[in-house]
Amino acid sequence: MILFTSMGLLGLLALSIPVGIVLFLLAFGVDTFFSPFPLMRGLGQIVWSSSNNSTLIAIPFFVLIGEILLRSGVAQRTYAALNTWVSWLPGGLIHANIATATMFSATSGSSVATAATVATVATPQGEKLGYDPRLFTGSIAAGGTLGILIPPSINLIVYGFLTESSVPKLFLAGIVPGMMMALLFMAITIVLCSLYPKLGGPKQHSSWSEKIVALKSLSPILFLFLSVVGSIYMGWATPTEAAAIGVVISLVISFAYSVISTEMLIKSLVGTVKITSMIMLVVIGAYVLNFALTASGFGRALQELLQGLGLSPIGTLLVIILTYIILGFFIETLSLMVATIPIVVPIIIQIGYDPIWFGILMIILVEMALITPPVGLNLYVVNSARKNGKMADVIIGSIPYVLIMLFMVFLLIMFPSLALYLPNNY
Repeated sequence: MILFTSMGLLGLLALSIPVGIVLFLLAFGVDTFFSPFPLMRGLGQIVWSSSNNSTLIAIPFFVLIGEILLRSGVAQRTYAALNTWVSWLPGGLIHANIATATMFSATSGSSVATAATVATVATPQGEKLGYDPRLFTGSIAAGGTLGILIPPSINLIVYGFLTESSVPKLFLAGIVPGMMMALLFMAITIVLCSLYPKLGGPKQHSSWSEKIVALKSLSPILFLFLSVVGSIYMGWATPTEAAAIGVVISLVISFAYSVISTEMLIKSLVGTVKITSMIMLVVIGAYVLNFALTASGFGRALQELLQGLGLSPIGTLLVIILTYIILGFFIETLSLMVATIPIVVPIIIQIGYDPIWFGILMIILVEMALITPPVGLNLYVVNSARKNGKMADVIIGSIPYVLIMLFMVFLLIMFPSLALYLPNNY
């Protein structure tokens, strides 16, 4: 059964079948050959119960926030403002890439949207100033991955739904690792550009008066982040209600910049429907597969297999980490999460690890999948923003940041409180 499920998943994905359909097909295959429960009898109820959840309503709201900000010019203003603050460091404009991705991550909840937005704004500047195309584009692709770690995160909402974990606690758990990783991205940039100055570009020194004026452009997105996240932790709103508040604020920001229009709203809504439909198909498919696997005794069989190997808890964890790294080369991020959560998380809980902590660890591992070939989606998104760029440049430029992610995984294993301190003391 374990071999059937694993090979079936990889085989169907290799045929380029949409992931949501793959999960449904795999669920019916497991049910047909291994489960005594006829899945078709309860399929309608399973689909309804998996989609009829108020937490999932937050997903289209957070997607819509990102769509509105993308089309309102907020990203361009944020990039220019952060450039005045961080471009004096070795690496120059590369730090503005990372800082903008970090700030935009705190509102969009989507890695791809973050990478696409920063790439669109930053690439012309990098090419104009003669930056090394590898590290420059790699920093954008890596910075975009923060979109699924720094709250609010769509992937954390999906994880919380599938594991019945607290979404506010997951959001809290992602803050410190997310900010640490952004700082580590900047630190590795400083080291590389100090050792090899040609990797960077010209430093830009701004006066304090220019920096203070630039804060005006940062204030809308900071206010949006504090309103959304703050309302959750002050107990004033649920994640879904906070997301709705964020949509209203993003519309007000667009109105203040005089860029709101019927055309812009229609494009934002259409983009939101497309992205949300894809996400929901995958989530519902994962829920149906989870039901089939549970009914077939898959989790128990896998646990017995791991116990038979005689591995310690840390040994089992390392095997799981290695598996995620390997699968990340071939499977898209959200797909990797929803296909493995029903299998892996029960094992993680059984061997004594906190599911909130593992959620953050898993997010960092799937972040790596976004910038590792051949499927790394951020690599393609960033490269598409260039005129005549080579994909190899983006891949090579992302390598230092992949190493930082591995280092962050090590830090989380050694110091779990990096993720658990805030949720445990909230």
